[in-house]
Amino acid sequence: MATDRITVVIITRDRRETLLGTLEHMTALPDAAPIILVDNGSSDGTADAVAAAFPTVELIRSPDNLGAVARNIAVERAHTPYVAFCDDDTRWQPGALTRAADLLDQYPGLGSVTGRCLVAPDLREDPITPELRDSPISGPDWLPGPALLGVMAGLSAFRVTAFKEVGGFSERLWFGGEEELLALDLAANGWWMVWEADMLIHHEPSRTRDSTHRRRLGIRNTLWTLWLRRPVRSAARRSAVVLRSAPTDRTTVAAVLDTLRGLPWVLRERKVVPSSVEAGLMLLEESQRRSPARRYVG
Repeated sequence: MATDRITVVIITRDRRETLLGTLEHMTALPDAAPIILVDNGSSDGTADAVAAAFPTVELIRSPDNLGAVARNIAVERAHTPYVAFCDDDTRWQPGALTRAADLLDQYPGLGSVTGRCLVAPDLREDPITPELRDSPISGPDWLPGPALLGVMAGLSAFRVTAFKEVGGFSERLWFGGEEELLALDLAANGWWMVWEADMLIHHEPSRTRDSTHRRRLGIRNTLWTLWLRRPVRSAARRSAVVLRSAPTDRTTVAAVLDTLRGLPWVLRERKVVPSSVEAGLMLLEESQRRSPARRYVG
């Protein structure tokens, strides 16, 4: 069982009913694990509703919206060697938590395991799946699945020591594509990440989301990550690809201005990944170019 090996970490903001459904599912799993929930300053009564309905869930009430950094706070509270990040609209399926813990137990060089996402209501594979399943990244023979250089937080379990070693999620990026920088830092530190087809997570996308604002953050964070970790030539090439794929509108312009305002700290903190990681990133560029999951059109 996963109970004493893995902790489920959830962050949420103003999605009370969606979250309550997710918690009902996660607490009823046959391999249910301890849950730490960070409420990011909700104004819809989320925290009080959780405290009343799920007293076994460890609830952290943040007065502010900390974005993805709230996960870092929850990880600090975990007493298990592994954590599974679950969004308020994703639901890990029976056996998935156990499978993640088993793989992390068996392979000490693994920093994370990412599962297979099925999107409700018809449970079709998430568009990101082909990128993960068919990853061209080469790795050691012992890897139990395709090697990755990127993860989806709500579909992934992490080794706590690896997560803390790279500092968790960046406060600068806050939210929106924040996983990419984390994954690159894990790879640069020698940790491996894999995809696991038998680790199933269902995603029931919440209707409560500002897709335009998310696109602005996603473009900004993608560009920042490129210039934080990629060689100049690669960063410039990929930046052009990102901007060509985005609509020419106010949101994209705002994202570019945000990016430019952050350049001083980006250049100060720039640390290019090892050549082996960069070689893998270049292998991924073609599949990313074709992927419908990488369109900044929200």
